[in-house]
Amino acid sequence: MNQNNSFEIRKLSKKDFINWKSLWCNYLEFYETSVDDLVYETTFKKLLSKRHFSQNALVAQQGECLIGLVHFIYHPHNWKLEDVCYLQDLFVTKAFRGNRVGRSLIESVYSEADKNKTSSVYWLTQDFNHQARKLYDNIGTVTSFIKYNRF
Repeated sequence: MNQNNSFEIRKLSKKDFINWKSLWCNYLEFYETSVDDLVYETTFKKLLSKRHFSQNALVAQQGECLIGLVHFIYHPHNWKLEDVCYLQDLFVTKAFRGNRVGRSLIESVYSEADKNKTSSVYWLTQDFNHQARKLYDNIGTVTSFIKYNRF
């Protein structure tokens, strides 16, 4: 656990590309996957673009270092009049886990969703992600849904 618990949550900015890419790369490595450089570049542009309102990112920063990120996506839902919010990616560097950074990122997504009049925020995680699930069990409700993918 890091001794200095001061950090801020803010919107992703143009100057963040290298540090954001490093965080997202570490997140993807945890899930034993990767993406092409073009996906990093294109996703970053979409996350910053006013034309791509549905794709969003916040980062946690301590001093000059990015220590966490969250990506979230607004999308329509056939059972609701308003959009819903999918929290797609959440990552905190190992040294800052347990310091409320992950919780603060999720709560910041909740706040952004409330501003957007989007009451539903949901996310997925792997069943083996025990450390994250300890947090999720204290900030959300686990559902009985099982995810399937196309063959």
